[in-house]
Amino acid sequence: MRVLVAIVTPMTSTSPQPPGAPAWQDRETLRFLLEDCTTWAVVGLSGDTTRTAYQIAAQLQARGKRIVPIHPSAPTVLGEQGYASLVDVPFPIDVVDVFRRSEAAGQFADEAVKVGARGVWFQLGVIDLDAFERTTEAGVPMVMDTCPAIEWRRP
Repeated sequence: MRVLVAIVTPMTSTSPQPPGAPAWQDRETLRFLLEDCTTWAVVGLSGDTTRTAYQIAAQLQARGKRIVPIHPSAPTVLGEQGYASLVDVPFPIDVVDVFRRSEAAGQFADEAVKVGARGVWFQLGVIDLDAFERTTEAGVPMVMDTCPAIEWRRP
């Protein structure tokens, strides 16, 4: 497994892709996930309000997204029923948003493909080149190493 940790400047989804920009932060993919997708399964979301996953899930809800907590204990978070795994979710998922370390994130990209998710989002600092290759080759758009909160602030 190839895991890469890098600091990459996030891009906006409203201007052309700059030369040399990483494929995993494609502006059209960012736009698609943020604007066209509504149901976000948040892997690692618990009721701990101090965690980044909780704060981002709350922002997703504030933007009109339906969040689906994915956590082994399947807690209800922000008023939404949780599920122990992606395969347990009984309705379609648009985006699988992964709050896990790079070493553990790839399995959730694979599961996202298996359950028919429309996209995969690896959060800031999470990069797995092999998972990106597998996911995009399966026809599922994916972004890595950025956060919806960052991208929504961009012009």
